[in-house]
Amino acid sequence: MNNSSLEYQQKTLLQRLNSQDWLYAIVIFAGSIFAYTKYAQYMDIYETVFLFGAAALASYLGWQWKTLGKLVLAVGVISLFSISLYDGDQARATQLFLLKFLISSQSAIMWMNVLFVLAMMVYWFALYKRSEFAGKFASALTWSAVLFGFVGLMVRWYESYLIAPDVGHIPISNLYEVFILFCLITALLYLHYEQKLNTKQLGGFVLLVINAAVGFILWYTFDRQANHIQPLVPALQSYWMKIHVPANFVGYGAFSLAAMVAAAYLLVNKGVLSSRLPSLDVLDDLMYKSIAVGFAFFTIATILGAMWAAEAWGGYWSWDPKETWALIVWLNYAAWLHLRMVKGLRGPLLAWWALIGLLVTTFAFLGVNMFLSGLHSYGTL
Repeated sequence: MNNSSLEYQQKTLLQRLNSQDWLYAIVIFAGSIFAYTKYAQYMDIYETVFLFGAAALASYLGWQWKTLGKLVLAVGVISLFSISLYDGDQARATQLFLLKFLISSQSAIMWMNVLFVLAMMVYWFALYKRSEFAGKFASALTWSAVLFGFVGLMVRWYESYLIAPDVGHIPISNLYEVFILFCLITALLYLHYEQKLNTKQLGGFVLLVINAAVGFILWYTFDRQANHIQPLVPALQSYWMKIHVPANFVGYGAFSLAAMVAAAYLLVNKGVLSSRLPSLDVLDDLMYKSIAVGFAFFTIATILGAMWAAEAWGGYWSWDPKETWALIVWLNYAAWLHLRMVKGLRGPLLAWWALIGLLVTTFAFLGVNMFLSGLHSYGTL
């Protein structure tokens, strides 16, 4: 590290900001003010706090991760352009070319699905051919998929209000919407570590779990027609949903990322693809960081969920199947981190644990909805 890089690292965040960073924050807050003035009649005090809190968070994350800042701006511009094309008429989604084939909510989400599949194929090609160009192209496809996915969710949010003001809601309320959210969060977590650790060789592994979710989205769309916007059930008509669900899915996404890294770790440990994949030390470190991030957010989500339950059902904990399995997931990763941090355990055992942990997490997320009934049964297939 040269002297200029060292001096940059020693500066505080505010000292590192330049005029472009401040302009970015101004644009984000200007957009938030515009949204507030336009839709204030639909917002309560909590939603107002969430709106400007999200603007502050987007500014901070954009300062720390410049590429994410560009993504936020692109999502905002394209979403606003799409919304302007509607001109208050939902029927335009099937009448205007750009909406019908590109940037209505359903079109954008379908592009997200296609781009994630293409990205996975190109990542595996890049690994097989050791192609740096193909790896960069795969990353670009993944970023494009994330862009279309977020545009799809933002426009879907607007479309829900076009149906009726009392139908309008943030699009993270059912399995169709949260599977999209899962894809986007998992992809962003991976892209962050890819840029930080230069691990494009892992893209094919991570995109496997993302495309499993894509497969579910496609099945859920064409077999169950679940892409249609539905009014919120009473249990979900709460401001808690806006913070509990995203925190939960950062946890799910991070645990899924760790599992895919664990699969690569086990292959390298057996001598398979060891010349093409990152070293065991890099994989172990990435697996640990992913689980640590996931555990932190899953803990926050569990606490928020308990507070939501106290408000909705009169008690913080009722041993509902969803709550019980959330506790199992939490204990599973708490034990993993304890062995890793306190006991210093490394190696294949923790990799297998992280991989099997994904099965436990998947059952807690999806299996409970399919096979068990309880207070959270509103998420059934």
